[in-house]
Amino acid sequence: MRRIRSSSRLNDQASRVAGVERVLTEAVRALCTGEDVHLNVVDATHEAHVRACIDAKPKEGPFSVYYHHIPTNDAWCRDHGALFVVRENTKAPLAATGWGYNAWGEKYPPYDLDQQVPRRMADILKVPLFANDMVLEGGSIEVNGSGMLLTTRACLLNPNRNPGLSQLEIEEQLSEMLGIEKVEWLEGELSGDDTDGHIDNLARFVAPDVVLTVVEDDPSDDNYAPLQDNVARLQRMTTVSGKPLNVIGLPMPLPVYADMPDGPTRLPASYANFYIGNRVVLMPCYHDAKDAVAAAILRRLFPRRSIVGLDCTEVAQGLGAFHCLSQQVPAV
Repeated sequence: MRRIRSSSRLNDQASRVAGVERVLTEAVRALCTGEDVHLNVVDATHEAHVRACIDAKPKEGPFSVYYHHIPTNDAWCRDHGALFVVRENTKAPLAATGWGYNAWGEKYPPYDLDQQVPRRMADILKVPLFANDMVLEGGSIEVNGSGMLLTTRACLLNPNRNPGLSQLEIEEQLSEMLGIEKVEWLEGELSGDDTDGHIDNLARFVAPDVVLTVVEDDPSDDNYAPLQDNVARLQRMTTVSGKPLNVIGLPMPLPVYADMPDGPTRLPASYANFYIGNRVVLMPCYHDAKDAVAAAILRRLFPRRSIVGLDCTEVAQGLGAFHCLSQQVPAV
């Protein structure tokens, strides 16, 4: 995970990587209770290592793990991988979309291998790929499945992504490629976020008209004001049909830090970076009393799924969590 090495220098690198592997192994086992899991690995040697981790004890469900040799520069498939759409009234409704990718605004070159991932994913799944040169990371958008998309100005309108495109032109591209009818924009971003404000750390749809958004309750915290601004904006938004959004607050954990040469550096730890599976919701935890609060909120909203909370304090050293590391494929 190159972005981990670029972002932090911990004394015990090997121990930290092993800790991340343990968490991701548990995540795969949990997901196998309700869905097949496809893993990108670098090569046969890497596959053997990952297999050994996952097969160390039986998986928790009947579904399979598939391994694909797709070398990458980085681990965050949400951002460089294909984004999938379902096309109505076609014999082959599932399709992949591939977008421009420049490693979060040229922050972490090289990224030539990452740029090839959408095509590889489409080929493996045997679905058509529709390509667009506009720079777009998957973590920068959140959709409600009914024509509405959330994003942030700090990211999509950042000159390090698409300096030649206006807000209207970006909205037109999202509409054409993803079938979006309404784009809504937030402003705030988390302290320590190197993505320039990815929405998947801030606000997530759990139903077409229900959105979870992280809220900081300490007025002295750097995140307090921007997250309050996000709440106010969401409360003024409506769905495509004009229905007001039901805005539900999700707590923020206490600040999580990594040791850097210049001293402790805050990480963008967020409970919003959960992944919704068929039978489970993977939720990042941070050794915080609010872990239980966040889990209770998700449990109420997903009564038919198990909320699987896994320690992401080491995963967060790479500046992401479960949503950043994954990409769902719609069932058709």
